[in-house]
Amino acid sequence: MQPSNPFTFEISLSVLNHLGRNLYRSFATVLGEAVSNAWDADAQNVWIHLDADKNSFSIKDDGIGMTAEDFQNKFLKIGYSKRKKGHSRSSKDRPFIGRKGIGKLALLSCAERVIVVSKVKGGAYVGGTIDNRQLDVAITNDSTPEQYPLGAPDITAFGHHTVGHGHGTIIRFEGLKDGVKRSFAFLSKVIALYFRFSLLDPSFKIFLNRERITHKHLQELADKTEFLWIFGDYEDPYVQALEKAFSKNPRGYERKHVKQAGVTGFVASVEKPRDLSIMGTDERVGVDLFVNGRLREHDILKHIPTARIAQSYLYGQIHFDGLDDDTDRFTSSREGIVADDPKFQAFLDSFRKAVLKIVDEWDGLRLKRGKDGDSENDSVPKTKRASIGLYHAVAKDYEPAKRTKATDKVDEWVEALSEDASFNFESYAECFISENLVRRFIHEEGIALTPEARAEADDRKKNEAKSKDRGNISIAIRKKADDLSYLSMDYLAHLVDAGDKSKRDARLIRDADEFKPMRDAMAHTALLTDEAKKRLAAVRENIKARVRALLAGTK
Repeated sequence: MQPSNPFTFEISLSVLNHLGRNLYRSFATVLGEAVSNAWDADAQNVWIHLDADKNSFSIKDDGIGMTAEDFQNKFLKIGYSKRKKGHSRSSKDRPFIGRKGIGKLALLSCAERVIVVSKVKGGAYVGGTIDNRQLDVAITNDSTPEQYPLGAPDITAFGHHTVGHGHGTIIRFEGLKDGVKRSFAFLSKVIALYFRFSLLDPSFKIFLNRERITHKHLQELADKTEFLWIFGDYEDPYVQALEKAFSKNPRGYERKHVKQAGVTGFVASVEKPRDLSIMGTDERVGVDLFVNGRLREHDILKHIPTARIAQSYLYGQIHFDGLDDDTDRFTSSREGIVADDPKFQAFLDSFRKAVLKIVDEWDGLRLKRGKDGDSENDSVPKTKRASIGLYHAVAKDYEPAKRTKATDKVDEWVEALSEDASFNFESYAECFISENLVRRFIHEEGIALTPEARAEADDRKKNEAKSKDRGNISIAIRKKADDLSYLSMDYLAHLVDAGDKSKRDARLIRDADEFKPMRDAMAHTALLTDEAKKRLAAVRENIKARVRALLAGTK
């Protein structure tokens, strides 16, 4: 029963103000404290109810509840911790989330009035009302806790929430601050993202306006997800749903494994960075760190910047319970981890290596899909990156307007050409530039054509004339119809080196002769063997170096 003496805080009110109401910035943190308390109290269900018309919301659980003594000596005793007596788990063997006993102050940060009532099985409700406006006056007047008694709770204000409530705690927030006024769609995503234990433990459920929150409330995010990396032996209904959706993708899906001692979870990437915004707000999905199922650090990538583009595409949930031991390394605001903690730093060092591997793989996977990757990744030459992009841009024109089972085979054909096409595109670009620069060099230097070169040019002109007749083409095809435009690198090299074709010690002639058969096959859109690719890539480099030297010596 409610005692005759009113309840009071057991702390200096000015300290309470600094510890609690001014430290909590995120509404997710406020929800997190209430939900975590329900978890620690062995609740099976948590009900969150939004009442936009009355500018209020309530959080109800079916945990063990509190007696009047518990409410005064545990809930209102700032700094009381369930772990002080060496206990680290609840009676249902759940790992305790709470540590310092000051997280409850987060509940004061988001509303003008906070009403708390609780009861144990077979007992009656006990509790009190905290009016923040009156608390402000008490703090200003430097009142003692005894001079600020909590108001008696109005049970009728809870309405139907008390019906059938055998035991547990209900907290009602009235006069919400602007930052708390969120839509159902927004809050459902926040809850699904941040309260992982409600999705991973079947014995603990969270409801928002009577609708159970599950991984399905993250469907919009799942639909925009491209690639997935799994840490350790991790099972998650959201990840399982992702894999199921990926398996239906005609182009397949990418799922990779990452090993890091003591770490489980996943990292995924979206198609575009804007896909990580939640409901068009400033809130973004990041790679969050969870300890014993509770969010402890939002977006840990901010601690390990890599200056890599991929980071803006990544999100995920990393679980590392090793941070929860006898050392309290969590900040007073409960919104982060003490940055210079040695164990946290060791985790970050190891995780950074995993992230760097992920961003490298992400770049390759994006290029394979014909999308922009990480242009600052020097391991992929810029010419190769550009040729891959060109291939996929062209290949899109061959995608069928309607998808059928037959189109899957066409997709496979197009995908199979990707590597060869990007190599040929790059080779052709270098061939085009090298040969035209050498033609311009010969023209500017006034180098005369040899009889062999003129005969070759005449033969090619005749062949072209016959081809034009067969095609009934009367227009000019070549921008310049001079002899040089009909000569390929082998003849051009002979002119540059000013010798006959037997002069094999001249570097450009030697390279040009080796270049010609592979160049002709590539120019005729043939697919080259791996050995031919290696030889062609090497000789291309030699020719480029020779042409650069020629240009440097231009008169």
